[in-house]
Amino acid sequence: MTRKVNVPILIALVSACTAFAQESPTATPSPTPEEFATPSPTLEQTPSAPPTRTVRLSFVPPPLEGTISLGIYDGNGKLVRVLHHEAELNEFTIGADALVTQWDGKNDDGANLPAGKYHARGYLVGHFTVEDLGQASFPAMENNAIPNVKVKLIPNPLRNDRRSIVDLGIGFDNDGSYLKTIDDLPLFTVSETPNLIRALITKKSEKSVDVWQDDGAAVHQFRVSNVDQMMAFDCGEFELK
Repeated sequence: MTRKVNVPILIALVSACTAFAQESPTATPSPTPEEFATPSPTLEQTPSAPPTRTVRLSFVPPPLEGTISLGIYDGNGKLVRVLHHEAELNEFTIGADALVTQWDGKNDDGANLPAGKYHARGYLVGHFTVEDLGQASFPAMENNAIPNVKVKLIPNPLRNDRRSIVDLGIGFDNDGSYLKTIDDLPLFTVSETPNLIRALITKKSEKSVDVWQDDGAAVHQFRVSNVDQMMAFDCGEFELK
């Protein structure tokens, strides 16, 4: 028996086989040695630390019990850093014959100060007493009112100087009010009343001052006695590099 061949189907199969035979795989090129090489690591330069500008300060404390306030002043006599405020003796390093502290060359805002000559000086503040006299009326202030009072201090025998005179003023911030020097070195906390809006100091006697402070709701009067119980000291001039 003779089988009939479907010619169109046969032609299609032959064409498909021919096309498959012509599609030979393409050779993949071998990678070059350079492509296998590991890239060299990039060295990142770490910024070098700024040079240390710490200044060592030493001084002999005056022979008086109390706290220490110490400031750093520039060549023009301007206070640029409150280094210590009402500090106890144990806050300093006790050397063989002096108290030692350090300054990092920055101002109160943490900014580096320029190189040059600076001066360190301060006060040892004795035992002041504060009396709260209660609510009062804020004194009338004249246009030429003096914002500070002069107080004669007990002399520092280590300096062999005459009896020092200090100009005391009153300052305040968010934490309360405080006695300060005329160049803004804080010396002694008067009150911890927050949010004060104004304050005034007047001289009561050679050894006491009166302070008025206003927080916007009430005015309070305080009397600070024994303000002459302070001694000045000097750490001398030094160079900041």
